[in-house]
Amino acid sequence: MMSYPDNSILVLVDVTPAGDAASSTAALIGAASTIGSPVALVPGGSQSAVDAAAAAGASVVLTADADAGSLTVPLVDALQAAFKNVQPDAVLVSNSITGRDVAGRLAVREKLALSVDAIGVSRDDEGIVAHHSVYGGAYLVDSAATYGAPVITVRQGAVDVRAEAVASPTVEALEVTASGVAAATAGAIEVVEAESSRPELRGATKVVSGGRGLGSKEQFVLVEQLADALGAAIGASRAAVDAGYIPYAHQVGQTGVSVSPQLYVAVGISGAIQHRAGMQTAKNIVAINKDGEAPIFDVADFGIVGDLFKIVPQVVEALEARKK
Repeated sequence: MMSYPDNSILVLVDVTPAGDAASSTAALIGAASTIGSPVALVPGGSQSAVDAAAAAGASVVLTADADAGSLTVPLVDALQAAFKNVQPDAVLVSNSITGRDVAGRLAVREKLALSVDAIGVSRDDEGIVAHHSVYGGAYLVDSAATYGAPVITVRQGAVDVRAEAVASPTVEALEVTASGVAAATAGAIEVVEAESSRPELRGATKVVSGGRGLGSKEQFVLVEQLADALGAAIGASRAAVDAGYIPYAHQVGQTGVSVSPQLYVAVGISGAIQHRAGMQTAKNIVAINKDGEAPIFDVADFGIVGDLFKIVPQVVEALEARKK
């Protein structure tokens, strides 16, 4: 059995259906590098995903076969095998839908503490600490395991740390014994939506969100134009989603997607606590609203009080002019 680095931090790499490492990989391994030595597990073991893990800073990359027809259980089996081999100080997993499922199952199997939706990690004299933004962002709190290695899911986009790339990582293929636990199976699905060239909302570095103030689905195009000018993902408040301006997948907030981009632009969003819970950890927040007393200005770093139908086109025009 190979030896692993001291203070190993086991990182599960999310892999796309095409076999590539997900966009969350660099930040997840970067977070691990701040508390120890990242050891990445790449389910499926595609060369592109292995290369991405090494480029993100993993000096050791473990690969494991993953049954593409079964959901979750093969990933947990592989992560459990990696955990037993590596004996890490912590396990970091992306706070994606799959990541949350896998993390919970591993924690139960190995009787480990589980910390979810962390916005950062650190190490103190007693071990690994996870940092959280809770109750709609009203409090910043820490969590730590009483004993054993914690399993921590990290909010996508919340950590902006990048580790140095590793030119020649140690790559090891894990032998994984199937647990035999009942698993759901994935069948063929019919793709009904065309792939967008815009960034994915979860994990995006820039997000432009629109709210009820847009007034109609037709006027929501202003948000799209501003997002395209910035190279940003598109989000929305629950009010805009409920009004049918944009599908639910774009909803930002307590009952939608939580984002922590470098730039968040809120257009025509009043800023109810449920919405702020999903975006107020953004590094820079810009709000555009005609109501100067709107709650969104309480968390905004830069606010514009005025008619968004006049302001947004002017901003788009200025951004496009800078590209020429």
